[in-house]
Amino acid sequence: MSPLKPPRTRRVAVLGGARVPFARSDGPYATASNREMLTAALDALAERYALTGPGEVGEFVAGAVLKHARDFNLARETVLGSALDARTPAYDIQQACGTGLQAVIAAANKITLGQTESAVAGGADTASDAPLGVNDRLRRILLEARRAKTLAGRAKALAKVRPGHLVPDVPRNAEPRTGLSMGEHAAITARAWGISRDAQDELAAASHQRLAAAYERGFFQDLVVPFRGLDRDQNLRPGSTVGKLAALTPVFGLPGPNPTMTAGNSTPLTDGAATVLLASEEWAGARGLEPLAYLTAYESAAVDFPRGDVAGGEDGLLMAPAYAVPRMLERAGLGIEDFDLVEVHEAFASQVLATLAAWEKRGLAPVDRTRLNVAGSSLATGHPFAATGARIVATLAKLLAERDRPGRGLISVCAAGGQGVTAILERT
Repeated sequence: MSPLKPPRTRRVAVLGGARVPFARSDGPYATASNREMLTAALDALAERYALTGPGEVGEFVAGAVLKHARDFNLARETVLGSALDARTPAYDIQQACGTGLQAVIAAANKITLGQTESAVAGGADTASDAPLGVNDRLRRILLEARRAKTLAGRAKALAKVRPGHLVPDVPRNAEPRTGLSMGEHAAITARAWGISRDAQDELAAASHQRLAAAYERGFFQDLVVPFRGLDRDQNLRPGSTVGKLAALTPVFGLPGPNPTMTAGNSTPLTDGAATVLLASEEWAGARGLEPLAYLTAYESAAVDFPRGDVAGGEDGLLMAPAYAVPRMLERAGLGIEDFDLVEVHEAFASQVLATLAAWEKRGLAPVDRTRLNVAGSSLATGHPFAATGARIVATLAKLLAERDRPGRGLISVCAAGGQGVTAILERT
């Protein structure tokens, strides 16, 4: 028997995206589930690109960070409730805030190896409808009662229940290894890198102003689909200025000296969903679809943040892209100066600025701020954890396409657990 030939790798085209407007938690989407939001985004994509026929999409890859037990098969259940062919395979993926970009990478890998011709990737998250866990002591009692062989045994177990056991475990935005919230970790990093309050507020104001400008010129007309009364991101504040942000009280880094992080230069808890369509060039060409850009490289990294923050914050919770990007660029033979656009997920303004400083410390050229997050980013749009990666990929691909000339875009996403996911988009 002759050996199998190695697969011929192919370029992966980004063809477009669709998302619902992002909403602040406990607002318009307070009763919307992950599946409902993700289905709305997927249906919009399916309608726009005629994906409703049998076998049009090779597979659907998506995830959520905050998941109910009912979401155990979120991607597949979303397909079954959507306009896609019910025979479309689907699976879940999760890497905290890197989920959406990792979903794109997972789908791209199969396309580049010829295992599928097209795929949709995405993610959804609701901070409003977050799952509440049963008190752990109550859980153990209920399991004991279930294992009991007799009615008397079950009654004996249930008799151990106390009023305090009925209080649910509310999800906390805290790292299990440290007990600190993401904001508190970011505050440690901000101090370690000497990130000023003025610089953070300037970045936050620019994010809002640029997102507002992008909406006004119609940039998001084919990327954002109205949902539950919203037609643009609810967190957007077009009138944001450094002066207005300077009036806000710090909320992270307390009670330490000179806290700099406020609700204005940090992302709010957000609900939303986003999807992006990927395909081979052959698949796109057969349907008359012009690729917006091509996904050409990607890299992941992680840092030992429990010790890194203690050691001074340089390897803080959200600093893994400081290692992933230089490694990816070295492999690709590129420098920061080779990129026309740079998209850095804005979990916090301080984290973006610390990442930029870390890249320079590791030998990369400074990022031209006129090329950074030119259509706004998470500080203005909000950040439904698993949806952000797909939002950024679709946005950056369209930004490259509208330039109508060859160009490159860099994506950097930090994630809980001390991780980072990065990628390169190119238009040739």
